[in-house]
Amino acid sequence: MGLIDFVKEAGESLLKKAGESREAAGEAVSKRIRDLGLSVDGLKVEVDGDKAVLSGKAASQAEREKAILAAGNTQGVAQVDDQLSVTSPEPQSQYHRVVSGDTLSKIAKQYYGDISKYPDIFEANQPMLKDPDKIYPGQVLRIPPLAD
Repeated sequence: MGLIDFVKEAGESLLKKAGESREAAGEAVSKRIRDLGLSVDGLKVEVDGDKAVLSGKAASQAEREKAILAAGNTQGVAQVDDQLSVTSPEPQSQYHRVVSGDTLSKIAKQYYGDISKYPDIFEANQPMLKDPDKIYPGQVLRIPPLAD
């Protein structure tokens, strides 16, 4: 996928907790990805300034994209350099940056033309999202293609 942009000030504050070292910051992001139960074999995260570089092999395209979002939706990360490979290639998702006033229903209407498809977006962003009503400006969400 290459380089994906995020809002540096949005997301969970993992990097400040990790201290100033690049190694500690990379481990904090790796731990978040593992704690979310995302399957990436040989996961390696390097944080250099405001860029996180992810490498390893994801079990699926969805796991790959979720790992990218877990890293990118972290305060202090402005870009994720996706160097992940995937075991089972699938169509890629689109990404949506949440703005003030967005709801999952509104986003579903924008991408799918149907507000009732919001659960598809919610499910596509689990386990990062715990509640469909709790999204925040600057957060990046994955919008998968609809199944036929």
